Amino acid sequence: MPITAIHADITRQPVDAIVNAANSSLLGGGGVDGAIHRAAGPDLVHECRMLGGCKTGEAKLTRGYRLPAKHIIHTVGPVWRGGADGEPALLASCYRRSLEVAVAAGVRSIAFPSISTGIYGYPIEHASRVAIDTVSGFLADHPEIESVTFCCFSASDLAVYEQALKTVNP
Repeated sequence: MPITAIHADITRQPVDAIVNAANSSLLGGGGVDGAIHRAAGPDLVHECRMLGGCKTGEAKLTRGYRLPAKHIIHTVGPVWRGGADGEPALLASCYRRSLEVAVAAGVRSIAFPSISTGIYGYPIEHASRVAIDTVSGFLADHPEIESVTFCCFSASDLAVYEQALKTVNP
């Protein structure tokens, strides 16, 4: 299975596309969103203005600009409200829609952050399970995606993803 997890800066990944855990405006923010906007440069926000925002669970494509990645796929994750407000389905949609956009753009390698686990408060243990289950399910039907990397912000996040990956990479 071409799924791995690493402790790394997503803005430095030499992949076809990186995924941005964006806010609905797509105009930059904190966390990974701000880091991607800073690293990509000011042209990114100009392109994002033309996209008209993005709804939770959806995904939109831009160029990568100054990043090693050719593309950025922006997706808006759900805010954690306890888990009974549709959060798992919305989070799964973020990963699925990002991969659908990737396939349509001819992407073969993609790097994801841990969507919604920062300021949006989604518990990483739950989020990693949704991410890995959704991605592995999608890859079963889409061999054109050759590699998926989860870029973890911290060593402790990486440990959670490595544990979750044991179910798909025994």
